[in-house]
Amino acid sequence: MTDIVDELKWRGLFAQSTDEDALRKALADGPVTFYCGFDPTAPSLHVGHLVQVLTMRRLQLAGHRPLALVGGATGQIGDPKPTAERTLNSPETVAAWVERVRSQIEPFLIFEGGNAATMVNNLDWIGGMSAIEFLRDVGKHFRVNRMLNKDSVARRLESEQGISYTEFSYQLLQGMDFLELYRRHGCVLQQGGSDQWGNLTAGLDLIHRLEPDAQVHALATPLMTKADGTKFGKTEGGAVWLDPEMTTPYAFYQFWLNVDDRDISRYMRILSFRSREELEELEAVTEERPQARTAQRALAEELTTLVHGAEQCAAVIAASKALFGQGELAELDEATLAAALSELPRARVAEAGLVVDLFAETGLAPSKSAARRTVKEGGAYVNNVKVTAEDAAVAAGDLLHGRWLVLRRGKRNLAAVEVAAG
Repeated sequence: MTDIVDELKWRGLFAQSTDEDALRKALADGPVTFYCGFDPTAPSLHVGHLVQVLTMRRLQLAGHRPLALVGGATGQIGDPKPTAERTLNSPETVAAWVERVRSQIEPFLIFEGGNAATMVNNLDWIGGMSAIEFLRDVGKHFRVNRMLNKDSVARRLESEQGISYTEFSYQLLQGMDFLELYRRHGCVLQQGGSDQWGNLTAGLDLIHRLEPDAQVHALATPLMTKADGTKFGKTEGGAVWLDPEMTTPYAFYQFWLNVDDRDISRYMRILSFRSREELEELEAVTEERPQARTAQRALAEELTTLVHGAEQCAAVIAASKALFGQGELAELDEATLAAALSELPRARVAEAGLVVDLFAETGLAPSKSAARRTVKEGGAYVNNVKVTAEDAAVAAGDLLHGRWLVLRRGKRNLAAVEVAAG
C-alpha cells in the first residue's frame, strides 16, 4: 500500500471527501473496494472522463479494487445538465454505447490478481425493478427537500426549462447503485467529479438508512478547468473524444501539445503517471524554456500511448515531424496523413495546377502576387520541397497517395490541398 491520499492531494486530485481521516484510515488499512460510474450518453468517452478513469487506475495501483460501472440504466436517463433536458436515447442505442464505453475503460484497469477490477452494469439491478418496488424500496428513503437542494437540481429549477421528474429522480438511481455495489461487492467508496457531489452523497445517505453499521465514503476530484476560461476538453471542432473515429489520434495528440503553458503543470500532475521528480523537472523546464513545449510533448506522448497505443502514437509523432520537414511525408500511411491534414487550412481542387494558385486558394498567401513573392524569397514548399520557380506547377506524380499536397510557407505556416475530380 502507498499513501494514496497524500499522492492524490499532491496531484490536485482531492477536492473533498465525506470524512478525510476515516477515508485515509480505510485506504491505509485496505484494500478498499471502490467504484466510479460512467453513463453512456454518447458513443464514446471524452478527455474529461480521463480524470476519473486514470484516478481509478491510481487507486488500483495503490492496492485497491475498482468496480467500473457503465450505466446501462442511468444512461437511458442521464444526469441533469445545468441548462436543459437531455435527449433520451433508445434502449438499443444505449446498450450499444455501453459496450463501446466498456471497451474504452478496460485497457486502463487490471482484471487479474488479488485486486482485480470488475466491470458492472446497473441495468442488472435496475432493469427488472417495477415502479412500485422502486418507490417503496428506494424512493421512501429520500427526502424531497434535500433533493431540491442538490446543485444540479437547484440550477435547473432556477432556469426557464425547469426539470422533469425523470431527471429529478436520477440521484435516486445513483444512490441505489452505491447500495447495490455495497451489498454485492463490499464496495465502500464512491469516486467522482466534484460536480457529482450531490449524487455521491445520495448513495451514502441511502446506505446509512438501510445499513446503519456500514462505513462508506465518497471522494470527489476537482473539475478540470482552463486558464483562459473556456471549457476543458473542448476545441473549435467540439469535444475531444477517446474514440479514434470521432477524434483522430493525430488530433488527440495535438490537443495536448497545444495546452496553454499556464495549465500544463496542473494537467501533468492530474493525468501523468510520471514520478514527482520527473514532473517537477518538466515544470522547471517549462518555466525556463516555455517555447520548447517539453512538458506538452511529454504529456501528449504519454496520453496518446495510453489511449491509442504506442504504434499509433509513433505514427502521429512521425506525421507531426514530417509536416514541418523533419521526416518523409511519403512514408506516412494514408489514414495518418489524412488525419494530420484535416487539422490544417485546406482547399479542394479538381486539378493541381500552379503552385502560386494553390497558395492563394488555401489562404497560405493572401494573393497570387504575394505567393510569387514567397517563392522568390525562398519560403514556399510543396511536400517539403522548396519551390524555386514562380511558374512552377504540380505534377500528378507529386500527389501523396494520389490525392494530397502539403504546402508550407516559411517554417511554421501549413496548408493542405486535396486534388479530387468532380
